[in-house]
Amino acid sequence: MMAITPMLPAHADAVLEIYQQGIDTGNATFETAAPSWADFDAGHLPGHRFVALDGDQVLGWAACSPTSRRAVYAGVVSESVYVHPDGRGRGVGRALLNGLIASTEAAGIWTLRAGIFPENTASLGLHEKMGFRVVGVTERIGQFRDGRWRDVVQLERRSSVVG
Repeated sequence: MMAITPMLPAHADAVLEIYQQGIDTGNATFETAAPSWADFDAGHLPGHRFVALDGDQVLGWAACSPTSRRAVYAGVVSESVYVHPDGRGRGVGRALLNGLIASTEAAGIWTLRAGIFPENTASLGLHEKMGFRVVGVTERIGQFRDGRWRDVVQLERRSSVVG
């Protein structure tokens, strides 16, 4: 039975391993290596990060980071969702996004943002099913490890209960 719970320091190794697995696919992020736990912890909002557990196994994680330090953007965050290969096709991503939506709306956050490579069709499909809409594509926004320019699809989900 899968459970969505707050992410704790005890989950750090599994979370960073899943992050690295996503990095290794080449279609999750421009990052080349998972950060240290200290850097991960500092970059993500404490009340808006979750893990999906099946017993003691972490099947995935989701977390939010601030979009901007400017007060006007206090209700806008960027989210990330990563699923372990063992968790794919089991509703893990959907459950994690539901957790983020509930926690952010309870905190008065009105917009979740995501940037996804166009090749990551599973993530794009999940986000669209969860009420995100494509707001644009930033073309050739960054060079990937092999020197190839990559586009990023920009998505957002506006809360229907906040704002």
